[in-house]
Amino acid sequence: MPSPAPFSRYEFMIAWRYLRARRAEGGVSVMTWISLVGIALGVMALIATLAVRAGFRAEFVDTILGANAHSTVYMAPQRVENEFTDDVYVVPGRIADYDAMAATLAQIPGVTRTAPVIRGQVMATANDSSNVAEVFGVTLDELEKMSRIVDPRTSVGSLQDFDRGIAIGSGIARELAVGVGDKVRLIAPEGARTAFGTTPRVTAYEVVYVFSAGRYDIDRTRIYMPMAEAQSYFNREGVADEIEVFVSDPERVDDWTLPLLQAAGPGAQVWNWRDASGSFLSALDMEDDVMFVILSVLVLIASMNITSGLIMLVKNKGRDIGILRTMGLTEGAVLRVFFLCGAFTGVLGTLAGVVLGVALALNVDSIMAGLNALTGGGAWQPEVRGIYRLPAELRAWDIARAVGLSLALSFIVTIFPARRAARMNPVEALRYE
Repeated sequence: MPSPAPFSRYEFMIAWRYLRARRAEGGVSVMTWISLVGIALGVMALIATLAVRAGFRAEFVDTILGANAHSTVYMAPQRVENEFTDDVYVVPGRIADYDAMAATLAQIPGVTRTAPVIRGQVMATANDSSNVAEVFGVTLDELEKMSRIVDPRTSVGSLQDFDRGIAIGSGIARELAVGVGDKVRLIAPEGARTAFGTTPRVTAYEVVYVFSAGRYDIDRTRIYMPMAEAQSYFNREGVADEIEVFVSDPERVDDWTLPLLQAAGPGAQVWNWRDASGSFLSALDMEDDVMFVILSVLVLIASMNITSGLIMLVKNKGRDIGILRTMGLTEGAVLRVFFLCGAFTGVLGTLAGVVLGVALALNVDSIMAGLNALTGGGAWQPEVRGIYRLPAELRAWDIARAVGLSLALSFIVTIFPARRAARMNPVEALRYE
């Protein structure tokens, strides 16, 4: 008669009966329940942490790409000598033929659009309050393509009035106590040129639009002004400060650096969003790896409790093992029975952890809102974190590696007590029965 195949139905039946048995009958021990709960909590923490880290990175990158160019092309500063005094001074780089350059850059494969921009620093004042701001001179068409700026859920006012006013961030509006229809004075250090030199330019503009880009630093410092008005205000008639470039795959923006430099010509320089935030994103990636290792150790510690529970189960089931061996069960069959006992614990703990982890990740925003309410806003500070909320993004890969890690550790630590049960001598097991 052929021997049964490994992991036959009767092996599952015996293992399941051992797990269902009452503690007085030598069934599942307290250590097994502790290991099951520990694995569930470890997997839950691992999934929730990975989801939060992925969501934080996605939100951080989205706030960058939704309100900024993927790459910026500008001209290097030039050194100019004064022929009368022999003094050397540096002149900021300007782009005279910006429309032609923008059209040339737009022809590069993978570039979706380009836009000339005027940039300048100002002091914004209103209601006896002031704030340093960065002005971007853009056209209405380009402003309407910035997803984070034109979001109707986080903005007030109408961009159709942009040609007669300015758009400001919600942080500036809050600090200056202004809203749509109010006036804001902008003071530029390099203003009107007179016979006595350059005097600061002070001009009042009507606020026609208030936006929130989702980034604390952007909302607190950014102002948008019509392109033509910005050229006049900053003395940039006929020139642009830079060309903003948007590409089809922002995550691979470095691939366009060399083509942009070649198309822009001598003296051109390129600065992309990864240059500005690459170190922070690298720190996030390293932190993700460290957190995964730390939480993996917690799952390992919880899995080790399976060993203790199985050793106690093997000790209590010594008589049963002897009887099963005398009935014809092989060492391999006994090993598989007790391996299944430990594996059941690992699988059930992992499944419970996945359910709890997914539930926690899906509700982390509400949980943080509750903590913020209890702590008076101290649980999440936008001025420190940069973004206003703590999102979570569940990714199949993160859940899969958390499940794979938990099951692998649970199966590995089960092998030792299962082998001990398989090698038990049936004669010794039944000697005192």
